[in-house]
Amino acid sequence: MYAIVKAGGHQEKVEVGDVISVNRLDSKNGETVEFPVALVVDGAKVTVAAKDLAKISVKAEVVDDEAKGPKIRIQKFKNKTGVARKQGHRQKLTVVKITAIA
Repeated sequence: MYAIVKAGGHQEKVEVGDVISVNRLDSKNGETVEFPVALVVDGAKVTVAAKDLAKISVKAEVVDDEAKGPKIRIQKFKNKTGVARKQGHRQKLTVVKITAIA
């Protein structure tokens, strides 16, 4: 059984026991969070109706609330003008472990 959840502006495919990184949440380590469900697949049974999905929730536990994504280097260059600029970015993330799909 797996579900597609909406987490931090993205959709993630999750199963019970998965550990995923999502955009920063306002939760601390050890807290439980719930994600809205977009689709649930249980064997051959697929649930996509809004009234059925309203009854289902995905619960997760926050494992790391201060994780950072990979370093992204941004470089801008304009030829023959001497203009060059380099910048870096690391997205702040929250790591969660999926505990239940019910």
